[in-house]
Amino acid sequence: MTSEKHGLAFLQDWYRAQCNGEWEHVKGVTIETLETPGWMVTIDLEGTPLESIYMEPLCVERSPADWIECRVETQQFRATGDSTKLFAILLAFEKWASRVQKVE
Repeated sequence: MTSEKHGLAFLQDWYRAQCNGEWEHVKGVTIETLETPGWMVTIDLEGTPLESIYMEPLCVERSPADWIECRVETQQFRATGDSTKLFAILLAFEKWASRVQKVE
């Protein structure tokens, strides 16, 4: 087993690293379901090292049941995907965020 973090473990560590007694009271991470069915993930970036970092949008729509969209706008990572894409969304955040900052 490697020491690399993937998906949920990365997000947990990233979130913990942002918690400073203030940020977590007004900012955070939201994971919701969509009626399509699918997932929506919103990660607040304001007040973090990622708040002004550009992310190339990711949009893939293979079919009405196979799609994912991830982007950064208004200081938030915003992503939606079909019901099988939660892990892919978290990996997209990890890939982008880990380029910018180290999460211990």
